[in-house]
Amino acid sequence: MGSIWPEVRSLVASGHITHETVSPPSPSVKTRRVVRIVRSLENLLERDQAFGRGGRQREAFGFIEAAGNSVELARLTKEEGFSRGVVTALTKKGLVEVVDEEEIRDPFAGAPQGQSRRHTPTAAQQTALDALIEALDERDPKPFLLQGVTGSGKTLVYIELLREALKRGQTAIVLVPEIALTPQTVSRFRAHFGDEVAVLHSGLSSGERYDAWRMLRRGERRIAVGARSALFAPIENIGVIVVDEEHDSSYKQSEAPRYHARDLAVMRARAHGAVCVLGSATPSLETWHNSSVGKFSRIVLPERAGGGRLPLVQVIDLRAERKKEKSEYGAKVRKLARGSAVLTEDLVEAIDLRIARSEQVILLLNRRGYSSFVQCRECGEVEQCENCSVSLTYHRVTQRIVCHHCRFEAVAPSRCTRCGSTDISFRGLGTEQVEQITAEAFPEARIARMDVDTTSGKWAHQRILERVGRGEIDILLGTQMIAKGLDFPRVTLVGVVNADTGMHLPDFRASERTFQLLSQVAGRAGRSELGGEVLIQTSLPEHYAIRAAVSHDFESFAEHELRERKSPLYPPHLRIINVVFSSPDQRLALQASEEAAKWVCKGLERRERAGATDQLELVGPAPAPIEKLHGRWRWHFFLRSDSPRVLGTVARALVERLRLPAGDIRLTLDRDPVALL
Repeated sequence: MGSIWPEVRSLVASGHITHETVSPPSPSVKTRRVVRIVRSLENLLERDQAFGRGGRQREAFGFIEAAGNSVELARLTKEEGFSRGVVTALTKKGLVEVVDEEEIRDPFAGAPQGQSRRHTPTAAQQTALDALIEALDERDPKPFLLQGVTGSGKTLVYIELLREALKRGQTAIVLVPEIALTPQTVSRFRAHFGDEVAVLHSGLSSGERYDAWRMLRRGERRIAVGARSALFAPIENIGVIVVDEEHDSSYKQSEAPRYHARDLAVMRARAHGAVCVLGSATPSLETWHNSSVGKFSRIVLPERAGGGRLPLVQVIDLRAERKKEKSEYGAKVRKLARGSAVLTEDLVEAIDLRIARSEQVILLLNRRGYSSFVQCRECGEVEQCENCSVSLTYHRVTQRIVCHHCRFEAVAPSRCTRCGSTDISFRGLGTEQVEQITAEAFPEARIARMDVDTTSGKWAHQRILERVGRGEIDILLGTQMIAKGLDFPRVTLVGVVNADTGMHLPDFRASERTFQLLSQVAGRAGRSELGGEVLIQTSLPEHYAIRAAVSHDFESFAEHELRERKSPLYPPHLRIINVVFSSPDQRLALQASEEAAKWVCKGLERRERAGATDQLELVGPAPAPIEKLHGRWRWHFFLRSDSPRVLGTVARALVERLRLPAGDIRLTLDRDPVALL
């Protein structure tokens, strides 16, 4: 069903219902009632004097002692069978007290921890550590880019740096981009720092977050680990802030309040005089640029730790594969070889080899669902979301068509909603379909799919990753969440089902994201002495992002991409603000954007007459690439400037002085957007 808010607003306007905003209840301290020994009995004589013939009192007292001098009242009475009268008698004798004791809700308590054995740093790691530890003594250290190839041991550098900060009585924050990575990260850090680590992220219950927040606030835990919200941990005397996989777009909060956790990490570190470490094998071009012009210090880990080699990467040209498939001979061969345009023969053979050797495989396709759109063969109609200008994705497991933007869903149609034809086709490729094809090609293989649909429950990520770690999964298939930070030594093959899924998006970062995704997922292979191989299926083998990923050459990619962004100018050569006007009324959104653009142009003319030298340019207005979203039509323009100060001034003026047309119109300003969709 679609959004109910238009109907709700109508009922409110007519006076049939009232509408008020109610804050959810705040979490409270969780307590448990415990019986605690307050006076010990040192010898048999004291016990005889205290208990006399009270055998049950003696037994209860002994049980509490054996439990560490404190035990839950419920356990003592319900599980062990001691009456409340026995507890009352012990209390009256001044031997025990019954108190409410705070109980910490720690979701990772008792979870298996990683290896705590300290590794000897490589020469490159030691050089990095020396520079970072030296910076701990500086009053205002520069941020550091720690650029290390996948498997180079960046985490070891983080751990040893945090160890040094804790020795000095300081605290630390470690950010990871995805909730999926948090259990592995927590395991590694807790293995070294034990209960010094508290976890903060949105996947926890409000009570768990509240307890972690209070322990950090009271100084009981000194390391905060989590996704972007962990940046706001209530700790003082910060010595280190680490932003792992700093290039990841999930560090940008897409809804108000909009912020980029990486940029705020730099600012918070500066406010505390702390060392900020931005780690990545594929840095964002903004961070790379800042390190190139001297704003950040750059440290490079050029090789994998332990002497491991980066995996061999090969490209499979899907254009040639499709030509072979069309031939009669090719069709016969493919039927026998289980190959297809989805899993080519080369990829199938490589998977066969790994399964025969009891090794593991990762398959990446960065698109959820079974088919990316549903189309009528008779009239060509494509099923569209009623709230957004996007096609609906078919999910075979639930037999639903779903919008991945507003979550509208409906039963998968058996007839065309336009012409009534039953000739319906499900087109495009998603992880569900790849899972089915893979299961048919490898019926004996144990396959797990990891995407938003399979990981919506609490700890769903962790359960899948634990199965992979235990060797219970032969093939792990998923979207971009399997490309980051995972370390499984028995993964020797990575297959990219289609590298082109994000290449043609109307966004200036499309090539950068493709390169980063391919490089990161390639880094999951060959992280042990078993070695590794990566097969990338693509129809664009000549594209510079693909070529650079194949050769593990970040610098050549960065050089090419920075040239591309000079004409027209895009970040990091300047800064931009995306200004979006949205309304349920398409004409109102257009009107607001045009009037605002005229208002800005007048301001630009005044700047020019005043002789302003800072560059400031307006581009647009135009319909947003996704023109309708959540039931609102969207028009936008963006402002670009070489001066962050000028952009800030214009942004404040837009918010404070711009008069919007009457009606339901919403103004959204996104400074330094990571996507323009």
